[in-house]
Amino acid sequence: MKNNHSSPILLLILSFVLLSFIKCKEEKYKNVQPLENTWDFAIPNQELPEGIASLSAKQCGVCHQTHYNEWKLSTHANAWTDKQFQAELKKETSPFMCINCHIPLQNQQEYIIKGLVDGDIYQPVKELNPEFDEELQQEGINCASCHVRDGAIIGPTGTKKAPHKTIKDTKHLSENLCIGCHNAVAVITPDLVCSFETGDEWKEGPYYGKKDCKICHMEPINREIVSGYGERLSHLHYFAGSGIPKVDTLKTKMLNGLEVYPSEIKKNISVKDSVRFSLKVKNEHAGHRVPTGDPERFFLITFQLKNKQGEIISEKTDRIGEQWEWHPKAQKLSDNNLFPNEERTFDFSYSPSEKGTYTLQVEVTKHRLSQEHANYNKLGKEYPLSISIFEENYIYTIK
Repeated sequence: MKNNHSSPILLLILSFVLLSFIKCKEEKYKNVQPLENTWDFAIPNQELPEGIASLSAKQCGVCHQTHYNEWKLSTHANAWTDKQFQAELKKETSPFMCINCHIPLQNQQEYIIKGLVDGDIYQPVKELNPEFDEELQQEGINCASCHVRDGAIIGPTGTKKAPHKTIKDTKHLSENLCIGCHNAVAVITPDLVCSFETGDEWKEGPYYGKKDCKICHMEPINREIVSGYGERLSHLHYFAGSGIPKVDTLKTKMLNGLEVYPSEIKKNISVKDSVRFSLKVKNEHAGHRVPTGDPERFFLITFQLKNKQGEIISEKTDRIGEQWEWHPKAQKLSDNNLFPNEERTFDFSYSPSEKGTYTLQVEVTKHRLSQEHANYNKLGKEYPLSISIFEENYIYTIK
């Protein structure tokens, strides 16, 4: 006969183990503090609006082909896969909330953050997200990031012609949506600082209340939203910015805030005189400072004077951008970013000792980050660090 006397004992042991586990778990999480800051939260899991099969940009592109093709050329499309961001994400100092701007939808995130143990950003209370979509994650900031909320597509008109539920909400689709990510300013820990101040710069500048983010970065255009539906007011979806692509096989659309004004030159000069040149740069178009956003961005203004043999006999480099010290405490050391409508002149002068023909090469380049930091993050040569926005050669004859 089978002995059933062990069953109650086994049940008692299992109950004890379970109660102990629950007690330990409660002890571990008894000091959980709720999330407080806006950047701590992802956009909650979104249900599929009726009439569409997926939240992916690819699905939107079936009908909105032009918008989709523009988005693919944007840095938004590479917000998650960006090698620099992924390198930063792998660091031990990288906190959980950094992903909320790069993959804003909860549907794109593997975990749901419920709170912080003892308020420590490095001890988030996580639970698996049942709605996690890994393919959607790869799209970074996609169409749904801005246009899907509460089971509906949010648009500027709320058209009834669409095969999906569409509601009009221009307040949602305003500059406030952009600033949600493009204005993150906080000291997280002594050596971890968010310093993305584009929104504040715009609010403090001359265009606040006159021009917003969309006017420049999503240029208005009359066109068909969907083929066969007729033209109406739309916006370009390149989200044109620095023009520095995330991968070397991609060319993004550049929106250059700077205008560059070279001086007139005296081509024939005496050996007793000097080669002189001035270059004026002006933040003529941006409603914020230039550069803006990531504090590692900068401009270089480079002068190189070469002799007839192509040898550099004199060079000079000026820099526009912030300088930071990140360890042991993050602090801004200097900042000469250009304010809206601010102009600055950079001069070059050299007195050659010999007669002959000389070439002055002048170049202005935009940089995502320094080569030193790129090496530190192990970014390969295929990762573009800069683009040239002005390059000219000037010939001087020394008699």
